[in-house]
Amino acid sequence: MKTTKTSTALNAALGMTFLAAALYGCSKDDQTLPASTTPDTDYKTTMMLDYTYDESDLYTIGSCIDSLPYETLSSEEEAALTLMREEEYLAHDVYFTLSQLYNRPIFSNIAKSEQSHTDAIKALLEKYQLPDPAAAHTIGIFQNPTLQVLYDGLVTTGSQSLLNGLITGATIEDLDIEDIQSLMTTIDNQDITLVFGNLERGSRNHLRSFYANIIRNNGTYTPQYISLEEFDAIVNSPHETGTGTCPGN
Repeated sequence: MKTTKTSTALNAALGMTFLAAALYGCSKDDQTLPASTTPDTDYKTTMMLDYTYDESDLYTIGSCIDSLPYETLSSEEEAALTLMREEEYLAHDVYFTLSQLYNRPIFSNIAKSEQSHTDAIKALLEKYQLPDPAAAHTIGIFQNPTLQVLYDGLVTTGSQSLLNGLITGATIEDLDIEDIQSLMTTIDNQDITLVFGNLERGSRNHLRSFYANIIRNNGTYTPQYISLEEFDAIVNSPHETGTGTCPGN
């Protein structure tokens, strides 16, 4: 696993105290529906709550990887790819598991998005001929022991109620954003920077939708990893889309 900062964030999550803070950290009267969840039409509301956005650019990002130069990897970049391959699977597996419990499209739809994220990391591992920690991935089983404990705790907490499941989703995206930002301070390869930038954009979009659902279900969420200022900026801004083209095209 990569740097001290990322390891600290993951280890902090293992105590599961973040969910207690998210559930009870503030009164729902202190929260207002973010601007991004008060669109002019019911159609836009449904897109936000169910996460039915067109994310074809995320599914094709792998095609851009080979168009960028092969650059020497640092040990930090190797560790970052190894970590994120399974961390993106962690998000996928939690959401897939919760989708079996709750009849809410947001879980299955974002699980599909997370699959595209981990597939993009796989493409980078293949390009640089690195071992794939998730080559024979089974849902809920991780080579990284920290991620394994985190997965087990997230599923346990998320399974207690729909609201807990939605808060679990917001927590995962909160942690993902912080981890990606930390990792990106240690990388400079163009292809890795491209993929990680897309992963972070996806996590911001997922956080917006989970938060909208939390508010719709009379819950609250206080960020546990990113700053409150950054969190507010994300949930009060609209869904982001990619350019649909590779860099330089």
